[in-house]
This record gives sequence, structure tokens and C-alpha cells, in this order.
Amino acid sequence: MADRVSRPSLWRRYLDFPLIWKLAVGLVAGAAVGLIVGEPAAALQPLGDVFLRLLQMLVMPLVLVTLIAGVSAITPARLGGIGLKVLVFYLVTSALAITVGLVLALAVSPGAGLAAPGQSGEEPEPAPPVGETLLGIIPENPFAALAEGNVLAVMFAAIAAGIALAFMRSSSDERIRGLGELLRRGVDAGVELVFLIVRGVLQYAPIGVFALIAAVMAETGVEALLPLAKLTGVVYGGVAVQIGVYVGLLALFRVGLRRFFGAARDPMVMAFATRSSSGTLPVSTRAARRMGVDEGVYSFTLPLGATVNMDGTAIYVGAATVFVANVAGVELTLAQLLMVVLVGVLASIGTAGVPGAGLIMLSLAVSQAGLPFAPVALVAGIDAILDMVRTMCNVTGDLSATRIIAGTERGMVHEPDEDGPAESEPGAGADSAEPPAAPAGGHRQQPS
Repeated sequence: MADRVSRPSLWRRYLDFPLIWKLAVGLVAGAAVGLIVGEPAAALQPLGDVFLRLLQMLVMPLVLVTLIAGVSAITPARLGGIGLKVLVFYLVTSALAITVGLVLALAVSPGAGLAAPGQSGEEPEPAPPVGETLLGIIPENPFAALAEGNVLAVMFAAIAAGIALAFMRSSSDERIRGLGELLRRGVDAGVELVFLIVRGVLQYAPIGVFALIAAVMAETGVEALLPLAKLTGVVYGGVAVQIGVYVGLLALFRVGLRRFFGAARDPMVMAFATRSSSGTLPVSTRAARRMGVDEGVYSFTLPLGATVNMDGTAIYVGAATVFVANVAGVELTLAQLLMVVLVGVLASIGTAGVPGAGLIMLSLAVSQAGLPFAPVALVAGIDAILDMVRTMCNVTGDLSATRIIAGTERGMVHEPDEDGPAESEPGAGADSAEPPAAPAGGHRQQPS
């Protein structure tokens, strides 16, 4: 009788089952159902759309409260140092990524022998001009930017509010300092509220992943990949090379690889399934906490990375541009290749981290290189398959930058809170040797 009473319920066992395995089961089952059942499996798409909507629902509140909390927790001088480092990291790795895509594609020549489709279909939405994107970072109305989902504008407003709150908390005026501490407690409560919702949404994740994968496989099928196998191989190979670059950088900065990938595997799988860097942001934030990264770093680097760091997408743009040129029978010049690199890096600033954003970047690169647009329709046919791996690369790059930059800042890496315990790793590298350190500003997230 005692055994029967103490036995956990089915729901409790589901909650205790590791998220990574639940997502893996959803991936495999969804792929199997999509391939076996075929077109009728596309009816599962609404279940996946529910999951994407839940994730997107969290993006704006998460960006707003975590950025204000993170920026107000550190001094403006330290914020300036972190900001410069993360921007340099993102721009350099994006330029490297698009170069990797171009070099691999030029070596393999994907698309050679294929004919351009007679009709290009509906063209992807063009990327906004760089000048317009930069001007749009400063919102005319921050509340309108929040309602419209303008991530960069919301980030600007949140950073401004966080800096002002940091000055309030360090003010010599006791009244202003007290009001600053009161506001900070409200922001901390908002952070905890959002993370509580995140934990609830993650319990639906396996169902959403199952539905999304089943719908994608039902629409494309194996046959749709065969004519474009070279392009698919180049993009996946380029992502493998780029992740190897991250591993090298992590090792160079003496970051424990087992601990890093032990925490990063959940957002990597989530990004692969959802094809949304912004949608994966709640899971990426949770992973950064498991790595022991202080919120003063991850609350700035992760939202920024989800918007401007598109390494996987840059690989895709480089490879797909060569593919389009081969299909059109055009030989790219060195000047055109350099333009593709420049446009790809700059366009990543203005494209959102959502499914299909890569087509916006690709359309801009193809137009700037002076190539015909019709072959883009061939790439669009397998965009979902390519989008999975490039989004995973984007998120991995965000987390790599976050952990590396945190390690270069004093007190920004500490023993992680139990938001999913990090495995004990004797001799795992610098992670295992770092002493616990309280986050700047004295704030520490409660266990999730």
C-alpha cells in the first residue's frame, strides 16, 4: 500500500523526464509520422503553431524585463565593455560564417545542371535598407514598438531604462536611491514571473515539436530533397564547420565543453525544431543560467544575438547565392562575392530571428549581386529543412558568445543556480575551477 501511495503519478513522471529526451522523441516521432502518413499529417500544423505562438508571446516580455534587470545590475562602464565585445564577436563570426558558406558552395557547385523554374511564385519580403534599419532602432513610441514586436527598438528602450535605473540605484540622493531599489524589485518580480511561464510552456514543447516536424516532412518528403542534395549538404557541412569554430573558441578561453554543451543541447534541439532564434530565447536564457552566466551578461547578449547574430543564416545565404548563380548560369566575380559577404553581415541586423527570415537575407544578397531572382523559388522549396540547422547554429553562436564574454568579465560567471543542475564534471576545464561569485548588483535568480 505504501508503495502505491509513494509511486509518482504519470504527470509527475512526465515532468521529471529530461526535456532533451522529450524533444528527441517528438522529433523522431514527428519525422516518422510525416513520412509514413504523408500529406494528411500536415493537419497537425495547428498544434505546432500553438507552440510557436506561445514562444513568441514570451519574446517581448522576456527581452524587456531581462534587459532592464541585466543592465541595471552592472555599472555603465562594464556595460560598455560587454557591449563592445559582443558586437565585435557577432560581426566577426557572421563574416566568417558567410565566407565558409561561399567557399564550400564554390567547391561543391550546388545547383549546377538544374533549370530555373518558369515562375518564381511569391517573392520573399525584401529586407529593409540598412539606413532605415539603423534609424528604426530608436523608437518614436516605445509602446508601439512593443506592440509591433520591433525587437531592436524594444531593446534600445529597455537598455535606456536599465541605464537610468542603474544611475538611480547608485544616486547619492537617498529618495532616488530608494525609488530605484523599489523599481528594481518590481523588475526582478517580472523576471521571475516570465520564467515561471517559460517552465509551463516547455512542458508543451514535445507536442509542438512533434507537430512541426510532421508537417514539414509531410509537405517536403524525401523526394523533394534529392534535386537539392548538394545545397543541403553544403549548408549542413558549413554549420558543422562553424560549430567547430565555436568549440575552438570555447577551448581557447578555457570553457568546459561538457558543461557548455550539457546546458546548450536543449536550446540547440529547440532551435532545430522551431526554426526560430527569437522563439528559442526563453530556452537559451535558461541554458545560460545553467552555465552559471550572470544575468548582467546573458540578458544583454542573448536578446541581441537573437536579432543580429545570424551565423547559420549567413552560411545559408552564401551557399544559396552560389546555388542561384549556378542555376542561372552566372559566374560570380570577386566583387560580387565581397558584396555578398558585406550585404549578408549587414542584413543580419535587420532580419528577425523567426522562421523563414533567411529568405529575406537571401533575396537581398541575390539582388545586390545582380543575379536573377527566379531560382530563389527552388531554394524556398526546401527552406524549412535548411532553416532548422541554420537556426541551431545561430543559437549555438549566441550561447558561445555569452559564455566566452562572461568569462572575460570579473564576477560574471558563478556556480549556477538549480535551474536544471549542471552535471558534475571533474576536470572539465575552467568551469569546474571557477569559484562562486555573486552577480553584480547583488541580484541572483531564484531556482527555477
